[in-house]
Amino acid sequence: MSADSALPRSVEAGAWKPLQVIAVGLCFLLNMLDGADLLVMSFVAPVLSDEWAIAPQDLGVIFSASLAGMACGCLFIAPLADRFGRRPLIICALAVVAVAMVISSQVHSVEAMILARFVVGLGVGTIGVTMTAMASEFAPPRYQDFAVGFVQAGWPFGSIITAFLTVSLLPDHGWRTVLLAIGALSLGLLVIALALMPESIDFLLRRQPTKALDRANRLRARLGHEPLGALPSKPEAASRTSLLRLFDDGRLRSGVILWIAVALGYFVLYFVINWIPELTTRAGLPLDQAIYAGATYNLGAFLGTSLMGWLAVRFALPRVIALFFFAAAVAMLIFGNLSMPLVLTLLAALAVGVTVQGGFNGFWALSARFYPTEIRSTGIGWSMGVGRIGAVLGPLVGGYLVGTDLPVGTVFIIFAVPAVIAGLLALLVIIPEKRA
Repeated sequence: MSADSALPRSVEAGAWKPLQVIAVGLCFLLNMLDGADLLVMSFVAPVLSDEWAIAPQDLGVIFSASLAGMACGCLFIAPLADRFGRRPLIICALAVVAVAMVISSQVHSVEAMILARFVVGLGVGTIGVTMTAMASEFAPPRYQDFAVGFVQAGWPFGSIITAFLTVSLLPDHGWRTVLLAIGALSLGLLVIALALMPESIDFLLRRQPTKALDRANRLRARLGHEPLGALPSKPEAASRTSLLRLFDDGRLRSGVILWIAVALGYFVLYFVINWIPELTTRAGLPLDQAIYAGATYNLGAFLGTSLMGWLAVRFALPRVIALFFFAAAVAMLIFGNLSMPLVLTLLAALAVGVTVQGGFNGFWALSARFYPTEIRSTGIGWSMGVGRIGAVLGPLVGGYLVGTDLPVGTVFIIFAVPAVIAGLLALLVIIPEKRA
């Protein structure tokens, strides 16, 4: 087999191999822990806000600090994966998250908590982008969208586990122990990643770092592929600044539309995941039931993301995303405006999770498909990084609206509007036929 012919087919079609399962499975675990790292704050928020006497507006700043960090991680750190590799960036970012989580469990002021949460966000944003590129590049071509969707399902699954961990630890041990436990789990996963995380073969063949041929052949052997006698010709685009290529090959119009749609999706998503426990306690539910409502939302998010991955293999991805967001608007109106018994409230939270998180996570797969390999981390990083403007604004606007004592139903009506617009914009995204 010639080296040049191997370049576009470094991971070939066919059945899943153990290495591919390990790579995508590790990305799932990383995203699961990222969900725990980021969303644990929403579960401990009612206790923390009482203990420190934090106003809703200040609580919104704490929520948004990690999201601002995620935006910076997506925009400025994750693109380095296209230059230095997926594996080293994931490991470094995971180490940062683990240390910052431990530190956040020991702080004693709002300002220190904001700083710690910002650093957590830096690592989480970097990991989210880089592992999406990794999963897309290791999966068999037919299952790339499924792999990205499966990996994103780790986020809500981690949130579910975090909710139950919080319920078991928070009453007797306090919020510091909860944050410390998540930090310890992050350190444990760091050890596993150091031992098992492979480098992307696509990256090795296109970027050609030191010992790229030996490293690529070892990975190809584990996939059952023939070894290469020499590296392929280095693509000319690999030496260009990746950022300049984001809008090449007809990606300008659809790229801008994609970024705006992601921003609106984030605006809705991070309002919902940060404020559901707090709003349900304000509506009269006991704290443990409010946390269960958050856990139910995340169960729906896991199911919705898994469903998105399944549907993306069979139907046009932009249409599936739009359908989810239209349904999300309806689910939010029901959850926020109808007075229901606990069981129906939990079912409504489940529906919000299925539609909001499922629809949004379709954007990860769409971004991975939209950008070619040599700029994939940069492309995903910028679409998600610019979109994080919405993630930062969502909790802040939610905190402002809650602070003005608007009815809960009115707040959900306001946030249903951008959900509909995000769905409409998804329909306008056209994936370029020319792929590097």
